[in-house]
Amino acid sequence: MADGTVGGVHVAKLKSVVERIERLEGERAELGADIREVYSEAKGSGFDTKILRQLIKLRKMDKADRQELDDLLDTYRKALGV
Repeated sequence: MADGTVGGVHVAKLKSVVERIERLEGERAELGADIREVYSEAKGSGFDTKILRQLIKLRKMDKADRQELDDLLDTYRKALGV
């Protein structure tokens, strides 16, 4: 370990990577809590959170994929008489 390696692994680099991942995991958990809080506020304002989640999912899609999804869903609805 005199050269900072153990079994060919650079200890300082490994420690740095692990610490960065741990920090980001912590930030992700905080963001998750913040997002849940916003959904809770939205629900308190009378919004349907299930629909909000669907809207956010749709907004992430590009226009072509969203159109394809809409078309396929419409076809399935017609086929089932829904």
